[in-house]
Amino acid sequence: MDEKGTAAPSRRQPKHRLIRILLVVTLSIMLCLGAYVGYAAVRASRPVSLPAPTGPYAVGRTITEWADPGRADPLAPQAGTPRRLAIWLWYPAAPPPNAAPAQYAPGLWAGLQLGGVLAWSETSFDKIQVHAAADVPVAAGRFPVVVLLPGLGFAAAQYTTIAEDLASRGYLVVGVTPTYSANLTVIGGVTIPADEAGNPAVFEGGDLHAGAAQAAGDRLVDVWAGDARFAASRAADLQTEGRFAGHVDTTATIYIGHSFGGAAALEACRSDARCAGAADVDGTQYGTVVHTGLAKPMMLIGSESSCVTGACEPADAGERADQATARSLIDAGKAPVWCYRITGSEHFNFTDYGAYYLAAPADFLIALGSVDGRDALTITSTYLDAFLDHVVGGRSEPLLTAPSLRSGKSLLCRR
Repeated sequence: MDEKGTAAPSRRQPKHRLIRILLVVTLSIMLCLGAYVGYAAVRASRPVSLPAPTGPYAVGRTITEWADPGRADPLAPQAGTPRRLAIWLWYPAAPPPNAAPAQYAPGLWAGLQLGGVLAWSETSFDKIQVHAAADVPVAAGRFPVVVLLPGLGFAAAQYTTIAEDLASRGYLVVGVTPTYSANLTVIGGVTIPADEAGNPAVFEGGDLHAGAAQAAGDRLVDVWAGDARFAASRAADLQTEGRFAGHVDTTATIYIGHSFGGAAALEACRSDARCAGAADVDGTQYGTVVHTGLAKPMMLIGSESSCVTGACEPADAGERADQATARSLIDAGKAPVWCYRITGSEHFNFTDYGAYYLAAPADFLIALGSVDGRDALTITSTYLDAFLDHVVGGRSEPLLTAPSLRSGKSLLCRR
């Protein structure tokens, strides 16, 4: 009280007002965050259909496992273990009427889904609709083999869009998931995570550059190239086995890969006399092929700012190294090379991530560009289709020498 008997203002009132304001702001943020999470969870539960294949064939899919008895697994924790691989086969099919579509990631493969606090932030894998039917009969005819290799940490299943399109156009696609390098693979009914040997920490999420990472990349690319060559050889054996008997064209193999899988595809082609050509999709190149080049046709597809085609404006030492590597590869080769860059794309636009819903923060963590994700996948498939049809089928493909395709940009390579 003051000397007139009135109450003195409390010094605590400003502090109390600040606390109330903070509580209101915090509550508002929590309500908005909760509302966004709820919205994203609803979006993630909605069905999403992957882009439709463009070829004349229906598509079948079979999941199997292949063991290479002649090769000890250099990445396995126990020495002397034979190298075992999970294999996804997509193929031209003659499905019975009303055949049900396959699941995108059946059984334990659902573990590829983002987990933990991000589980609500992408389309639920059981809501992703594919176009292949599981284990249906093969279509009439004989089909060339395409070995498909994923990026480091990824599995073959996460390239279903590209694989289904190639199969619909008359190719037997052999999707390889490199054991101990993929974040998750399924062998013998159990999940196997990546380990340090298969996905070294020095790679720092796939950013492979000079020094220790370069050496690690050169070592690992030999393992992956061995996986690819074994898969091609084993696929040729299917010509006399089961549902594929009489349906495999064993005269030529094409190797295709994304990211580190692209480097392995080139190296596998270099060391396989049956290789008719190889395509590297946004992958920094590693191994002997960088210095010797390819004697077979090659396609390089890059994201907008990528230097893997040799044509870029390097922003740092790593990109300058990528550019020099690509130019060495191209200059050393002895066959046609086609290079393209997809405007507005980033590294993960070549995976199925471009086709389904991603909420923040997942979309910030996954490198997707401004290009429409489905368009990027369609453009990539169109270039790959033209390359395979030209190299394997001998067909004239004006697209290969066209200046651009929608958001694609043709770059100067050797033709």
